[in-house]
Amino acid sequence: MKLKFLIAAILPFALAACQSSDIQRVTDTVVNVVQQQNAQQSLLDYQWQYQPEGSKKPIVLSFQKEDQRLSIATGCNNQGTTWQIINGQIRTGQLVSTMMACDPALMKQEQFSSSVFNQRSIAFKLENSNPEQPRLTLTGPNNEQLVFVGSMTPEAKYQSRAETIFLEISPETKSCVGVAPQNCLQVREIKYDDKGIKSQVDKDWTLFYDQIQGFQHDSNLRQVVRIKRYSIKNPAADQSKYAYVKDMVVESEDVSKK
Repeated sequence: MKLKFLIAAILPFALAACQSSDIQRVTDTVVNVVQQQNAQQSLLDYQWQYQPEGSKKPIVLSFQKEDQRLSIATGCNNQGTTWQIINGQIRTGQLVSTMMACDPALMKQEQFSSSVFNQRSIAFKLENSNPEQPRLTLTGPNNEQLVFVGSMTPEAKYQSRAETIFLEISPETKSCVGVAPQNCLQVREIKYDDKGIKSQVDKDWTLFYDQIQGFQHDSNLRQVVRIKRYSIKNPAADQSKYAYVKDMVVESEDVSKK
């Protein structure tokens, strides 16, 4: 009879211990999933740049959600692979690359990039206490610590999808008055059909009062630039409702010799 009472007394504690252990395991799983989702979003929200010692050009990482692609600008050729976060590490797939001949030092940098990102499980650490310049530390193949500094992507900054436009930009600027006196670019919008043939070119030059992020004007060049235009939510009274970011130069003509 005493044995029955002893078992009855112990059983609730045993059940409680099992339930507590199960709850803890579920909680740990939820925390890990949340941490993984947060890490993935941070990787997507920034472009990550690492400057190798003695190199003229950085290695730049762009994590993309579509098809889980990772694009790598090595300073020489562009590389690409797949990526996902598994067990707290970045798992990459088979690396592909363009095949241009480059300066020997940059070729060596490209080879180093291949050793870091080709079919590896990469330990990483994110430090985002400073959202303006978060740090991504990756462990290289020889356990070296590679620190990449992040800059927020326009998509994350403006929380909007980009509209792609093409602007022909004149070599000549003109004085203009926006919020204050300034020099304005002169632009003409260009549209292309599905075959890449120009279907419309504005006849007249228009003063462009805004800035194009990443674009450097050259008074010797007539350029056609592909631009990503983002809508700005709740712009200030003296602010444009759009942000313009250079995507690529489509055409460039030297007019200094004419």
